[in-house]
Amino acid sequence: MEKKGKLELTWTDKYKNSRLEPRILIEVEDNSTGNSSNGNMLIHGDNLLALKALELQFAGNVKCIYIDPPYNTGTAFEYYDDGVEHSKWLSMMNERLKCLKTLLREDGTIFIQIDDNEQAYLRVLCDEIFGRKNFLNMISVNTKVSAGASGGGEDKKLKKNIEYILIYCKNMDSFPGFKPIYKKTELMKYIENMKEDGKSYKYTSILYRCEDFEYYKTIKDGAGDDIKIFKVNDYEVKSVKQVAQLEGITEAEVYSKYYKKIMTTTNAQTSIRTRIWDATDSENNMYRAVYIPKTGKNKGKETELLLMGKQKVLVIWLKDTAELIKGKIYKKERIGTYWDGFSWINVTKEGLVLFPNGKKPEGLLKQILEMASDEGDLVLDSFLGSGTTVATAHKMGRRWIGIEMGEQAYTHCKVRLDNVINGEQGGISKEVNWQGGGGYKFYELAEPLLVKNTALPVYQINPSYTWDMVCEAICKIEGFTYEPSGEFQGHPSENRFIHVTEEFVNTKYVMSVMKSLGEKQSLLIYCKKNQADMILPENVEVKRIPKDLLDKCKFESEVQE
Repeated sequence: MEKKGKLELTWTDKYKNSRLEPRILIEVEDNSTGNSSNGNMLIHGDNLLALKALELQFAGNVKCIYIDPPYNTGTAFEYYDDGVEHSKWLSMMNERLKCLKTLLREDGTIFIQIDDNEQAYLRVLCDEIFGRKNFLNMISVNTKVSAGASGGGEDKKLKKNIEYILIYCKNMDSFPGFKPIYKKTELMKYIENMKEDGKSYKYTSILYRCEDFEYYKTIKDGAGDDIKIFKVNDYEVKSVKQVAQLEGITEAEVYSKYYKKIMTTTNAQTSIRTRIWDATDSENNMYRAVYIPKTGKNKGKETELLLMGKQKVLVIWLKDTAELIKGKIYKKERIGTYWDGFSWINVTKEGLVLFPNGKKPEGLLKQILEMASDEGDLVLDSFLGSGTTVATAHKMGRRWIGIEMGEQAYTHCKVRLDNVINGEQGGISKEVNWQGGGGYKFYELAEPLLVKNTALPVYQINPSYTWDMVCEAICKIEGFTYEPSGEFQGHPSENRFIHVTEEFVNTKYVMSVMKSLGEKQSLLIYCKKNQADMILPENVEVKRIPKDLLDKCKFESEVQE
């Protein structure tokens, strides 16, 4: 027989199905006024159970996920056991990444920060879960500056000063692409750097005068839409150096004064340029073309092109590649897959909470959220640590969910978020003009719904649960939205309902509840005891507590990795 296989990463217990209970969340504090919480959630508890708890309500709703999971380096530190055996680490990540994928929007992205200890294995695991076609980039982040010839005590190995961020989208067909993020360098310094590298800066011409537009003709673009062409009968071009000498000012001052008129030329063979070239004469004229592109970054917007000289070279403006800030021009370079320039020196003090060995700068998260989300989008971090992700998201006007299982949910995350709401000025606060405000709700993950009886080897309802909690938990387990109304505790759609009761259920009881059903609607009843020989209508199902719940989930007080 022909042997066939598939490309995958495998390990011990990879296919173990834990059938985890989707726990309910218990609100312990509402740190907001009115609607200022904006749906923001801080959750204390095991992140896998918390993610399962969020699936019903938030599946397909999260725009951007950032996680900084334990790196499995074998060096335990104060807040985590970071030395999990390799297979257990992979199982831990596998289960959580599958839940995170469920929560992502179709146009959403996930960023996973890791070092080189597990990066290669994580990449293959993510290819399997998210699909290799949905891999976007692997970012290299400069996280440290090597000090001294010794290199920082890595012994026989090179010093580690790079970490990686794997980026996947949920669905490449729906992914709109990242918003461009630019690195800014003061223009004169940028020009000086180019000179040191033996290169010449191209934006050295000024369209000193450009007047007297005369309509020339209208042609069609490839889609059949109009391109209006005008001849510029009176124009003059000078160099930056000429203008500096003419006006008695520095070249830096010329760049600032004539910022919107500084240009360079190119022979880029765009289809629009070629059509205009073919439609105009060969005189030494400037032509201005106005049209509305059907595609590209300027789709649907009126666009202006200038073509100059006998060769009809295309004019490209400095203002499209630079930015004027407080009288100085900064050259913008679109960032790629190597990121540096973040301040790591004082990062432990950001948010006014100390969290050594693992804290990330708010500037890094700001860059991620800028390129992958908009104001009002939902951001999630299920390995919250000291709260950097949600603190940054809060300051940037994103909605957020943060999950942390350790005590630092109270000692770090909550304290940090309260500081943010009160207007603390660390991290990115000054950059985004953060003045404070907003709020969040703080939740504890509930205990299991069912626990083993201390006297008998059977399960019973957790005595810490109120009946309302029982109803909410059963709704969540069965996939119903918990919204008590009349006879019903919840519904997954407008045609199916659930009723949970402590009463003995017989035929008469069923018929009394069914009176509240509409035509073509169905009913699920959960009860502790029921009549054994009931003949039920086709649109009614009766289940027992706890027997039928045990078939749905694994109820444990702790998640075993």
